[in-house]
Amino acid sequence: ESLHTHNSEKISSQISYDVLESASPRSTDKVDLKEGSETTSKYSLFKNWPLMSSIIVYCVFSLHDMAYTEIFSLWAVSPRRLGGLSYSTQDVGVVLAISGVGLLVFQSSLYPLVERIIGPIMVSRIAGIVSIPLLTSYHYIGMLSGIALSILLNCASLVKNVLSISIVTGLFILQNRAVEQHQRGAANGIAMTLMSLFKAAGPAGGGALFSWAEKRQEAGFLPGNQMVFFILNIIEVVGVLMTFKPFLVERRR
Repeated sequence: ESLHTHNSEKISSQISYDVLESASPRSTDKVDLKEGSETTSKYSLFKNWPLMSSIIVYCVFSLHDMAYTEIFSLWAVSPRRLGGLSYSTQDVGVVLAISGVGLLVFQSSLYPLVERIIGPIMVSRIAGIVSIPLLTSYHYIGMLSGIALSILLNCASLVKNVLSISIVTGLFILQNRAVEQHQRGAANGIAMTLMSLFKAAGPAGGGALFSWAEKRQEAGFLPGNQMVFFILNIIEVVGVLMTFKPFLVERRR
């Protein structure tokens, strides 16, 4: 009887081991399938042209925005003899604070309405087009003084920042619409990584450009800060052109 019991235990343990052994490859297969599907999913994101085109346009506008942010502060605090405004850092802070309040109001109330009416691509395109003459006017705003300068500069800064955030928000919407919901985390990760590279180049490029422009105050073609805003406009024009087909396309639902 004891031999029979031991044999039964051996047989049952052997069966349990066989079951576990046979189940193990299946679980491994499931893990392999999951990893394979994740790799395929990431690979398919790079082949998703509506996503990648919106990310590329987003990177171009991010480069422009960071360069503009750097240049605006440098231009505002630089002396009048070099084409600046001779503002103090406190004055620049006030201008940026007013722009920030305007952004908060616009983003929370007006942007959703505008986006529903004309769509994210048109919002980004129109905002980019309007930014071009606005940037051109900065040189002439700098020729003013007193209360006229303060009012126009605050208005220009507010409008420019509203236009910039409208472009970025529209492109964010396009990126998230270009992929399925389960892919949005990976898609946003790719966008943030590439955007960070362009944003890192923005301040360095903007500072170098402004320093170079200050040395050519007597140049015959676009002297001083005119060259700065001209180059910013070139980047803006490139971004606007990219918002047209066949480059930027919206995913069909």
